[in-house]
Amino acid sequence: MAETVSGSQYQRLHHMLSESAWNRGGVRRQLIADANAHFGHASALVIDESAFAKKGDMSAGVARQWNGRLGKTDNSQVGVFAAVVRDRVAALVEGELYVPEEWFADAARCQDAGIPEGMEFCTKGEMALSMIHRSRREGLRFAHVVFDAGYGHLPWLLRALDGERETFLAEVHSDQAIYLSDPAPAVPARQSAKGKAPCRLQAQTPPLTVTAWAVAQPASRWCRLSVREGEKGEVVADYLKQRVWLRDGSEQRARCWHLLVRREIDGTKLKFCLSNAKPEANLRRLADMQVARHFVERAFEDAKGSCGMADYQVRGWQAWHHHLALVMVALMFLAKERLAHRDTADLLSCNDLVEIMRHKLPTKIETDADLAASIEDRHRRRQIAKDFAYKKQAAILSASD
Repeated sequence: MAETVSGSQYQRLHHMLSESAWNRGGVRRQLIADANAHFGHASALVIDESAFAKKGDMSAGVARQWNGRLGKTDNSQVGVFAAVVRDRVAALVEGELYVPEEWFADAARCQDAGIPEGMEFCTKGEMALSMIHRSRREGLRFAHVVFDAGYGHLPWLLRALDGERETFLAEVHSDQAIYLSDPAPAVPARQSAKGKAPCRLQAQTPPLTVTAWAVAQPASRWCRLSVREGEKGEVVADYLKQRVWLRDGSEQRARCWHLLVRREIDGTKLKFCLSNAKPEANLRRLADMQVARHFVERAFEDAKGSCGMADYQVRGWQAWHHHLALVMVALMFLAKERLAHRDTADLLSCNDLVEIMRHKLPTKIETDADLAASIEDRHRRRQIAKDFAYKKQAAILSASD
């Protein structure tokens, strides 16, 4: 930005991200207002995470953890995000840096990375629930919550949302246990005078896995649906649903929810979802809820490809959140424009809009002299960084002698 945007300066931008005390909570509230205006109450709130590959161990929250973009565990930062989705368009409205538990064993390291004093470790599931609560409290309007199996495998999270009457659809793992009839948990009768009397509730019907149930279903039960438009035509999949009972092992009553199964038309891949949507929710409704996750993945691609989401050069906790707040503002603008021009330019992409702005907005590089000055400034900053690194290395080596 400093090299191309007219009137910008590197030090000012760096200060705004790393040192300025502006309140990103105000940015979040503006994003919520924009989301309500352009996405409306019928939108889905999707919780998902995204990883950022990093080198070294100084960046806040960095650790060896799963990086979906790389398809492996690697040195990365991970953020947990909330996005609104409607009409095949998604925009991020919330983002928090996940700080692994190992970090909190080293107070000096946390201080160096700017992690707030008094901050405690939170699991990703706890972060997700907090985001949902905060979004509701600050007025975000959405119809339901959607997340993948990384969050759907947490029984306490699903039960917390159900207890709050928050409609959700959660992908779950293939070994998820279900009951086809109410297991009616009860304490079994004592069978012998010896030993302790039974005191734990036990299901009265046997469970089975979602995979075992799905593969046993006849072809006549599956329904083929077109769920979205793809680059190469409509995306079609086979679906079926069933009311099932779930129990976490300690509940006095099992919960009756929807099981939704999605199968690719070649029959090779199955996805399983649980939802506490109203009993009368039909197959189309559940399938539309499930497909919302695809558009959040697209939003991450647009944020990284068009808004610089992964192209930051900061290490601190505050700077990371400031950078992501600005990225979310930019992505919301692009989403708003795409929704506004849906009737006349349905294929309008984020990249198209960025190209328009590059052409229309003033730039500081107009002449050969401007280009040379920009390169010289870049080389100067590189040299400063190089000199600092060598000085630091020399201090470490001299201390070890």
